[in-house]
Amino acid sequence: MVNHLIEALPHAARRRILERCEPVELTAGVILCEVDEPYEHAYFPLIGFISLGGATLHSRQPIEMGLIGNEGMLGVTLALGVAAAPMRAVVQGAGTALRLTAAQIRCELNDSPSLLHMLHRYLYVLITQWPHTAACAQSHEIELRLARWLLMTHDRAHANRFHLTHEFLANMLGVRRSGITIAAGALQQRGLIRYVRGDISILDRPGLEAASCPCYEVLLGDYRRLLP
Repeated sequence: MVNHLIEALPHAARRRILERCEPVELTAGVILCEVDEPYEHAYFPLIGFISLGGATLHSRQPIEMGLIGNEGMLGVTLALGVAAAPMRAVVQGAGTALRLTAAQIRCELNDSPSLLHMLHRYLYVLITQWPHTAACAQSHEIELRLARWLLMTHDRAHANRFHLTHEFLANMLGVRRSGITIAAGALQQRGLIRYVRGDISILDRPGLEAASCPCYEVLLGDYRRLLP
């Protein structure tokens, strides 16, 4: 498995960054960075996925703002010269990643215009997706949004089965756990997924795509147009 941002770099830049990267395990539940604290490392996932949490209001859990898998990178704002993390990042799907210290990635960005260009394009994709995610939360029913997030997770898990708790899904969509129970039950009743105690199996991928809100195709199109 590869990280697509690294894989898309010219040969010399790709070889240099791979020589400097440290392979690490991504353990589910581990917090990789906190809001407004300096990044210690930048991560390029290979397998597994990381969730990004938005702002916390009135002591509620933060709504999830995105997922990072092997299409992307955690720490991309370092490309703007910003040391502080804008969001909390938590490993939601165990796997592996390539890691550089924040100091190392800054050196790489100084030495590699192609890496800087790639990360600017990736950051643009993320920026365009965040307001779309917020608009989706206001406009679409829970079942449609849940189908979209399950598709996004499926894309990054690289497996038909993964583990997501009711609590995580509720935080991800900014709804009550009872809403997730009803929505997941409806998708399961239609034979699209199996959901037992947080273990989710994707049974019918095309059917789940049809059940999703149109935002999934819009967001997927952003990646296809702007990234390799």
